[in-house]
Amino acid sequence: MLLATLWVAGLVFYQVPGPGWLAGCAALLWLLAGGWMSVRVARGRAGRRLPAAYGLCMVAAALTWLSLTPRQDRAWADDVAQRLHVASFDGRRVVLDNVRDFTWRTEQDYDARWVRREYDLQQLASADLVMSYWMGPAIAHTLVSFGFEDGRQLVFSLEIRKEQGESFSALGGFFRKFEMTLVASEETDIIRTRTNARGEDVYLYRLHGLSQAQLRTLFAAYIDEARTLDAAPAFYNTLTSNCTTIVFDLARHIAPGLPLDYRLLLSGYLDRYAFDQGALTPGHSFKELRERARITDRALQPASDKDFSRWIRRGVPGTAQEGEQ
Repeated sequence: MLLATLWVAGLVFYQVPGPGWLAGCAALLWLLAGGWMSVRVARGRAGRRLPAAYGLCMVAAALTWLSLTPRQDRAWADDVAQRLHVASFDGRRVVLDNVRDFTWRTEQDYDARWVRREYDLQQLASADLVMSYWMGPAIAHTLVSFGFEDGRQLVFSLEIRKEQGESFSALGGFFRKFEMTLVASEETDIIRTRTNARGEDVYLYRLHGLSQAQLRTLFAAYIDEARTLDAAPAFYNTLTSNCTTIVFDLARHIAPGLPLDYRLLLSGYLDRYAFDQGALTPGHSFKELRERARITDRALQPASDKDFSRWIRRGVPGTAQEGEQ
């Protein structure tokens, strides 16, 4: 009963409309009432009416939960205002609408631009795991950047679809607070905004051992996800549908035997999981790979303006720029 009481308190806090103080007061009142009822029942002093009243509250909470539906028509924040749309895909060539190509100066000062891009999947050359730390060592946002033979990069990132003025909450993600969206972006946008505008700490690792066919399979899996979310909205879930679990789910398209691991939840350690699975560049210790994967300082240097994708990979093992300093 106490666990159920806590769950309903979270539901009330994150779903009651209006100002935050009102939701907080409502959640607190329920905690007091639900906690009191739980103690009375545990001590055998509840009679018949109190458990019935508690049961009705649970039914009301369950019905509220089931009534929550994701939407596509909210007042979205600028950086997630558009949905990634697959204009065409024949198995080889893909045309994507609403690829994000913002120019960020600060989080509040930017030039918004959504563009159409066409890619030939037979020109896929690489995939990189990108991890952006914003909440301590155990939590990181996970992205995958695909490289093409012509030097272009395209990054996929599963994110919450924030409304205007809204910010991320890991707890809120358990209570259907956010819809989710798949962003496809230029590296000069989605990586640079994290290193330069938000002050996050970013690491980039070359994924090892992927054949050209496997790269196409992984890319096509992202295309399928984009089509799914474009057709029907879905809720973000901190535990089951987040930026790390999608990478794991899609990776299983090419490696079905990947084991479940706690580091899929503590996403800040996903790079160590990838290392243990042999997915990172061999011939280096994990310590060395991690030290050389840190691209934050390079992204902040003025020289990165000329060729951002090449510059941030200087010294990264497994890339063409591995020997550059």
